[in-house]
Amino acid sequence: MVARVRRILREKRVGHAGTLDPAAEGVLPVCVGQATRVVEYLSDARKVYAALLGLGISTDTYDREGRVTAKNAVPGFTPDDLEKALSRFRGKIEQLPPVYSAIKIGGQPAYKAARAGEAEGLEMQARPVEIYRLDITAWDSPWLKIWVECSKGTYIRSLAYDIGEALGCGAFMAGLVRVQSGPFHLKDAHTLEAVEAAQQSGQLETTVLQPLDAVLTDWPAWVVDDATAEKVRQGRNLAPGLLNEGLDPVAAEKPYRRVYTAEGQLLALLEPEGSEWHPAKVFTM
Repeated sequence: MVARVRRILREKRVGHAGTLDPAAEGVLPVCVGQATRVVEYLSDARKVYAALLGLGISTDTYDREGRVTAKNAVPGFTPDDLEKALSRFRGKIEQLPPVYSAIKIGGQPAYKAARAGEAEGLEMQARPVEIYRLDITAWDSPWLKIWVECSKGTYIRSLAYDIGEALGCGAFMAGLVRVQSGPFHLKDAHTLEAVEAAQQSGQLETTVLQPLDAVLTDWPAWVVDDATAEKVRQGRNLAPGLLNEGLDPVAAEKPYRRVYTAEGQLLALLEPEGSEWHPAKVFTM
């Protein structure tokens, strides 16, 4: 996807914020130009998925792409049975990623070793993730549809496998749609064909591209005068007294600050450094 966007836009600086499995579809945020400098913040954002699980079958990849490793009869689960199994996965949990994943083991993606027949020798480490919401949206045995809102690093394939284990019959991920990534929702997404058409018609900036600060709106914003703006451009720290936030306790807990010029242009992101604010990223105009 990144390579195709590069070709369409003729822009070398292109990066994505969050891998999607080949069998999945949905929102894939792509950053272009200076926006590649904020990929890390978008990658940290919560994700929303709609997933289809097939009960009674397990695969080595935990999804429909893999080799079937087990088949079991699916009991006549009631909604209460399913809810009880899902309840243990809400909140902060430890999740073991699938061996067929892009996580690097010994310097190479785990899936490469797994495809080379070395899956048994891979030692995947459990990682802390958080499931903010996990709901059943439909149940028609053996098909279970779920809605998941989760933190970065969560593997829905692993969640499907773990739910199958909790139910005692196994499960695999039959389908997955990423509905939202950070502030970006599926209903606002564009196909590559639409991106190319917008580029050819000269409407890319008005119909497709989002402003660079669209991924930073959770952080408090400051507007500075010209003298302070020049200090920021030079990478100089700002003393707390130069910027007045008031007494908003929510703002005080945020790790970064957006800084805008008097003309409304995004100038920089500041991070705390001791008792001062340091320009972590300065954007050219």
